[in-house]
Amino acid sequence: MTYRRWFVVGVAFAVIGALVAAFAIFYGSFSPRGYVEDKYKRAASHDIGRNAVAYTSPRSPSQVAKEVTDAWQPADQYVDGSGVYLRYDDDSVVILPIAAGSVILLERMSTAYPRYHSTVGSHWGWGRGSTVRGGGPGSGK
Repeated sequence: MTYRRWFVVGVAFAVIGALVAAFAIFYGSFSPRGYVEDKYKRAASHDIGRNAVAYTSPRSPSQVAKEVTDAWQPADQYVDGSGVYLRYDDDSVVILPIAAGSVILLERMSTAYPRYHSTVGSHWGWGRGSTVRGGGPGSGK
């Protein structure tokens, strides 16, 4: 009877593993970063140093933003004439217009915050689940 129980547990884990693999194949990665990496064309010439990794799309920034936000709801977003700025827990996805569509920049929040703060200001809602902390007294360091 013990062997039968372990067999059932093993089969259950195998089925769960197969479902997870199928989900990954049919629905892309498990993060906004993975979604962008899977869906858009890598464009190293548009990288900003080693921090902001670039991808391109022939679609407009608003169309790309809709695709990304339909797949992964951002914690906050900001849109102005310069582009679309999406904040996630660990990453930012910044979508800027270029002549032939859009450039999509992936960057960790630790470097995206100082880079884009002058544009997004308080619109990204820092403090609501963000891992970026201030340096003042009582900031929880």
